[in-house]
Amino acid sequence: MFLLNSFLLSFLPPLSVLRLGNTANSIVAAKQTMKLSDRVLCLCLTAANINRALYFICDNVLWARNVGLIRSIDKERWSIHAFRYYLFSLVMNLTRDLYVISQLMMQKVRDNRFKWKMNQHLKECPEVAEVTIPELDALVFLLLETLRSEPTVALDTVKNICDLFIPLDRMGIYKSSAGVVGFCGLISSLIGILTFARSTLRIKP
Repeated sequence: MFLLNSFLLSFLPPLSVLRLGNTANSIVAAKQTMKLSDRVLCLCLTAANINRALYFICDNVLWARNVGLIRSIDKERWSIHAFRYYLFSLVMNLTRDLYVISQLMMQKVRDNRFKWKMNQHLKECPEVAEVTIPELDALVFLLLETLRSEPTVALDTVKNICDLFIPLDRMGIYKSSAGVVGFCGLISSLIGILTFARSTLRIKP
């Protein structure tokens, strides 16, 4: 037991620095996004980064409680606070994604080349137009083409949707099976690794 405690304590400094670094990075990111000229992006990203920083603060406190550095706190209460901040951060990031997608879709609608491509699609799929609302089919086609042409937005949206299942499940808002939560976590992690390895796939700002 003594050896185990000594082993864990040897990792405390680097782990604590890493956790505090995540909090500091979120605060710095919030300061940067406050300068964005687009007010919607400014609001969404600043709110997301502030809540992310609050999440890491709660996570740091919980980590200190788990390793025995702090004992006199309500672990369950702090855990709920952490997931609440995490959930709101994800919601604001998803709002940003939807806003960016809507802006890109409007740009495509104004593109004459895309209009021709969409008309060709509707002509080649007459059976689809007969059983569905043509406007709906055009909207789905527009959405899919937008996501296909902007993989950074598509990946970020999928990642944020997958991440949503974790706080929703932990807070009891939408209970999912362990398999669903684990699968969504796996997809999110793979996308995170991919965007880390290829910076061109990372959404900006």
